[in-house]
Amino acid sequence: MPRAFLRYAWRRYWFLRNPRRFVRVPTHAVGVHPEQREYPRATLNLPLRLRGAGGVPEEFPVTLVTRDISSTGVYFLCPRQLAAGTSIELEIVLVSKPLGLGNVVVATMAHVRRAEAAAMPGWYGIAAVFDDVQFDRDDHIPSRFLKP
Repeated sequence: MPRAFLRYAWRRYWFLRNPRRFVRVPTHAVGVHPEQREYPRATLNLPLRLRGAGGVPEEFPVTLVTRDISSTGVYFLCPRQLAAGTSIELEIVLVSKPLGLGNVVVATMAHVRRAEAAAMPGWYGIAAVFDDVQFDRDDHIPSRFLKP
């Protein structure tokens, strides 16, 4: 059999067996969490800043790292225990460019869906669902792309 056909057959078999995979995402850079959720999660380690919890702003915002993220929520490890239902304010850096030009940050209000003890003593796994999402960019957008 020709190699091209075997490659095609293997890819088709793979995608039929694993339908929850992201399409056109470089798998060497991003892993996909093998859970059955309504919205698939990407395993990404992005910088996350916890700006406030329970309506109280943090005096010194804690910088953490995400474990996985989707269009509706995020999972991260936190040194504080947060109760389910607590509202939190997060900043997640999606794109970080040198010299600070071209950064894309998600500023969001969220609420804690689940909190569980992590394998590391004193740390907790926090699953949060986004309530309000706003994208902040620090580069100039040409006027031709802005709506009149």
